[in-house]
Amino acid sequence: MLDPTFPIESVRSSYPALADGFAYLDGAAGTQTPRPVIDAVSAAYRAGIGNVGGAFPASDRSGAIVAACRAAVADLVGGHPDGVVLGPNMTTLTYRLARAIAGPGDEVVLSRLDHDANVRPWTQTGATVRWAEVDPVTGELPVEQYADLIGERTRLVAVTAASNILGTRPDVAAIAELAHRAGALMYVDGVHATPHGPVDMRALGADFYATSAYKWSGPHIGAVVADPALLETLRPDKLASSPDTVPERFETGTAAFADLAGVTAAVDHLAAMVPGTGTRRERLLASMSAAEEHELALFAVLIEGLETMPHVTVYGKPARRTATAYFNVAGHTPRQVAEHLAGLGVNVWNGHNYAWELTGALGIRDSGGAVRAGLVHYNDRSDVDRLLDGVARLG
Repeated sequence: MLDPTFPIESVRSSYPALADGFAYLDGAAGTQTPRPVIDAVSAAYRAGIGNVGGAFPASDRSGAIVAACRAAVADLVGGHPDGVVLGPNMTTLTYRLARAIAGPGDEVVLSRLDHDANVRPWTQTGATVRWAEVDPVTGELPVEQYADLIGERTRLVAVTAASNILGTRPDVAAIAELAHRAGALMYVDGVHATPHGPVDMRALGADFYATSAYKWSGPHIGAVVADPALLETLRPDKLASSPDTVPERFETGTAAFADLAGVTAAVDHLAAMVPGTGTRRERLLASMSAAEEHELALFAVLIEGLETMPHVTVYGKPARRTATAYFNVAGHTPRQVAEHLAGLGVNVWNGHNYAWELTGALGIRDSGGAVRAGLVHYNDRSDVDRLLDGVARLG
């Protein structure tokens, strides 16, 4: 049953792009941007910004933008501002952290459920890789297997908080307990999970929590959040002349300061989707919980509609998931389905969506993957109905 209390019309009105009439069901690849974020980026450029560390006001403004961004991301995921490492995207940051954490002689435990950005950086460190397998029918990642995979040589366990194609939410906390018992670190890919509900990285047992702002209404900025004390133990490659402090020593080059202002605005936007009081962290937890309920109610309509169509194959039936559907239509390639839906004003993705190991496990990677439709907080019932109608026409 749809939640009549979620202010969907108010939320949608914040997103100028939605005025083009399309049903944006491509949110799993990146969300649209609300007006406060657009305004924040523009305001930063209008005010004048310079590189940090200078003796002039524009430099001070950039420094304040960076500090505000770290605090906002920390509030979003339940971390500490001094442990927020910022960069151009999650993939770049994960490569950087991987080189500082693991190497030959170590073991890392990876999963077939993960986006390739939480797989390839670790396989390329020279560490020995042990694989956690996915149930190809349910799309679940059984926790029990980790007891045999994690050992005394395990340096790190990397796992997603939610699959970017099936939506599967594995029991990250249980996996983390096994990892920590063996003295291993937990690197959690929260890119797909963060937009779809409240996040508490400590409750997940994440030593590192990675996220991307463009998946939750912000600019193209990535972040990895960790305990500052843990970051102090790592020595990444860096320029001799760049800061050696934490978290700055993990950040290469000059930051995109105006975009960082947009990240803060995006967090504030998420916190204000539903009326509330308290700290920003408290408001985020309430707002994102409401958004999750809204998405899952819509998703129940979407997934039931797809599963009742005889010409549609839906992949995965995880017990806990985000509002993300991955499916194929008989007699049509995934690209043909996406093009057909685009002609009806519905945006969806097709292909492997960088879930390289998972689409391989499902046996569909080499045949073009499948179609992905992902709901976010600004989607409404009309978006779902248009998708279902479009897919039904292909029967």
